Amino acid sequence: MICAISGEVPDEPVVSKRSGLLFERRLIERYIEDHGKCPVTKEELSMDDIVLVKTNKVVRPRPLQAASIPGLLGIFQNEWDALMLSNFALEQQLHTARQELSHALYQHDAACRVIARLKKERDESRALLALAERQIPASMAGVAPAAVVSNGKRAMEDEIGPDGKKIRPGINPVMIDELTECNTMLSAQRKKRQVPPSLASIDELERYTQISSHPLHKTNKPGILSMDIHPSKDIVATGGIDTNAVLFDRTSGQILCTLAGHSKKITTLKFVPRDELVVTGSADKTVRIWQGGEEGNYSCIHTLKDHTAEVEAVTVHATQKYFVTAAKDNTWCFYDISTGSCLSQVGEASGQEGYTSASFHPDGLILGTGTTEAVVKIWDVKTQSNVAKFEGHAGPVTAMSFSENGYFLATAALDGVKLWDLRKLRNFRTFSPYDSDTPTNSVEFDFSGTYLAVAGSDIRVYQVANVKTEWNLIKTLPDLSGTGLHSFLALIKLGMHVELR
Repeated sequence: MICAISGEVPDEPVVSKRSGLLFERRLIERYIEDHGKCPVTKEELSMDDIVLVKTNKVVRPRPLQAASIPGLLGIFQNEWDALMLSNFALEQQLHTARQELSHALYQHDAACRVIARLKKERDESRALLALAERQIPASMAGVAPAAVVSNGKRAMEDEIGPDGKKIRPGINPVMIDELTECNTMLSAQRKKRQVPPSLASIDELERYTQISSHPLHKTNKPGILSMDIHPSKDIVATGGIDTNAVLFDRTSGQILCTLAGHSKKITTLKFVPRDELVVTGSADKTVRIWQGGEEGNYSCIHTLKDHTAEVEAVTVHATQKYFVTAAKDNTWCFYDISTGSCLSQVGEASGQEGYTSASFHPDGLILGTGTTEAVVKIWDVKTQSNVAKFEGHAGPVTAMSFSENGYFLATAALDGVKLWDLRKLRNFRTFSPYDSDTPTNSVEFDFSGTYLAVAGSDIRVYQVANVKTEWNLIKTLPDLSGTGLHSFLALIKLGMHVELR
């Protein structure tokens, strides 16, 4: 009797009740413990189904082949042949496994290439779709008999809706996905961002003082109404009463370029560093986009005429592909920078209330606007709907700034500066640094969210704390011009790009 597993005569034979097969006891016990099945029939099998076979304890005779040297050599030869055949079978299985693995890797690589190509085609199709949606009004030029001029381009009468308003293409789903993706990325980066080592310390900031003064504009009156600092270059842009914008190199102390074209004072301007652009807004109701050239000269590439009153604020989205303008006609416009087209105009024209300031949240999905009626409005950019209002100021809201921590909003007006908690939609602190006749012209958080600058008849720098802790005044920069004309603009990037001294 031979064991069905080992093929040898068992020392302790056992029989399965289910199949009647004979096994070596130790072998079948181990197999049942590991698999719970019969090794031959693959049926369910337990130790209760095993019956021990009782045999006489006799000395087993030596096999006939092992009784002589030629028989032993034959046994060894058979074992060697079996070993070689087994080794050959294993090598064949290894070769087959290698071929299957290689084939699978080639398939995976091909699939990755196809996925990459499809993603590229999808992105190109989205871009073409967005471009086509923007060009739909222009493609209907041959249908309408008459045309009007808008944004420096030909626009058809069928762009005017039944209510007499221009029909805007709106912010399409592709743009919303882009804004949402930018929001997710910036929000995640902000949580991991550390305070840069180059940030000016409190001791360094306390030693700041004025080291130079540069008359940039052609006017006898206090003529600089707006300014911005290039985020990667030591260049300051200023807009003035003389209708010009000036680009000033702080390092050399030289004027790089003068942007002339507006017919009235320039009330607001912003750098768009991605494409070396400057966006200016003016009291002449227009917005201009200026493109920088190789020699440092700037030329106007778009003149936007969508507002019917003074343009008071320009704010650029974090993607640097879009920007918003706010005007005293009680509307704000969302623009595509590359085409200069107004995608959406929000608000109803009103002679009683208008916008005086605007700013994007650092993550880009929230827009804040300030009005002449001392109200701060918070907007959802994706739906262009008003989601919150802050009341409490006295007089027009002259400036606003979101902190990089994403939670605080600072607004300035005639009565000073108010700090708002965006999580609970409430005012948690108010600064009134000046008398009732001196307005607060500007307020600005630095990029690290460590300092807050307030400007009126002087510039005051506060150390940012939290809702419950006091915000300490750490430096006051007085007027050293000797003119007695107190009108300051606060725009700080302490220790980052420009040293405010």
